[in-house]
Amino acid sequence: MLAAREEQSPQAQAALEQLCRTYWYPLYVYVRSSGHTPENAQDLTQEFFARLLAKHYLTAVRPEAGKFRWFLQAAVKRFLINERERASAAKRGGTSPHIPFDGQKAEERYRLDAADQRTPDKLFDRAWATNLIQATYQRLEEEYALESKGRLFERLRVFLSGDRADLTCAEAGAELGMTEGAVKVAVHRLRRRYRDLLREQVAQTVHTAADLEEELRNLRAAFSG
Repeated sequence: MLAAREEQSPQAQAALEQLCRTYWYPLYVYVRSSGHTPENAQDLTQEFFARLLAKHYLTAVRPEAGKFRWFLQAAVKRFLINERERASAAKRGGTSPHIPFDGQKAEERYRLDAADQRTPDKLFDRAWATNLIQATYQRLEEEYALESKGRLFERLRVFLSGDRADLTCAEAGAELGMTEGAVKVAVHRLRRRYRDLLREQVAQTVHTAADLEEELRNLRAAFSG
């Protein structure tokens, strides 16, 4: 994410796109759960990103200052305070940068996430964790596809959810033409690679090893209780 600060860097655009994909929904959740209508929440989230990019606020990010998640959360809080319910619908179709996003799907997902009536901060953390996990899963699937192991991934992905899969290693082996032992090894590698990719995703948003471990704990905590 920190690569997005360097405007002249060839990696900046890709980093910005990744930032938007990862944080659009968590920020939408925060704005929406702060009392805004779906339409206003979409507009405000778009406006927040527009200002973040246009005003070069990312240059204020300092790795040593803490987690990027904290920076964005504090920034959107300040943004909402400054906006004070100001309608931002006029920004649609204007010259401000527009982040592609499916507002209808976001609202459908929000209604499910908000069913437990958590606070905006808790909903933000849960959405952040969910998006990181989804991005990790997608990267893992792409890696297996590039190695022509798409069928293997498709059959073994059920084991990523934990030890209580609806499929046994013996059953998976019978379908894949592999021994039960070979499937167990493949599942171990799949899980290990998933953990490594997840750590890589989170590591992009922190500065120290201690922060990384804390964010991983926060990620797990976001789904508990």
